Amino acid sequence: MSNASTSQKIVSVSAKQTQALAGQLAKKILTSQTRAGALALALKGDLGSGKTTFVQGLAKGLGVKGRITSPTFVLMKRFKNFYHFDCYRLQRPEEILQLGWQEIIANPQNIIAIEWPERIKKFLPKETIYLNFKFMDKNQREIKIGKTAIFMVK
Repeated sequence: MSNASTSQKIVSVSAKQTQALAGQLAKKILTSQTRAGALALALKGDLGSGKTTFVQGLAKGLGVKGRITSPTFVLMKRFKNFYHFDCYRLQRPEEILQLGWQEIIANPQNIIAIEWPERIKKFLPKETIYLNFKFMDKNQREIKIGKTAIFMVK
């Protein structure tokens, strides 16, 4: 596999397709090479652009049982080695550190999905993979996945 950084743009026509795409990505993550630290996915996009829907499919693909909802009011939800952060309500980037952030990102077993990552940009791992979500219409979302050399999906 090439080490070249590339990006991929996908148009999803339904929530079900967005979740299936995330499930494919989860399978690639589970079979990817060993990492030095946690695998961080930064999900950027406006409200309603499909970020939480994507995380639901990702969690299911990682084998997480149970209902996945956005942790807007609690900031973080943990499911074994899968962490889902919603940084929308953070007042200052440093607040993320109070949630054990440094320990979480240091563990190569961890997979982290971060909604509103721009609020903690200075604390994101260098190898963070960015996914940009764009609302197109009632059903369609454009998802641009950055740095997909190891995660190309169909």
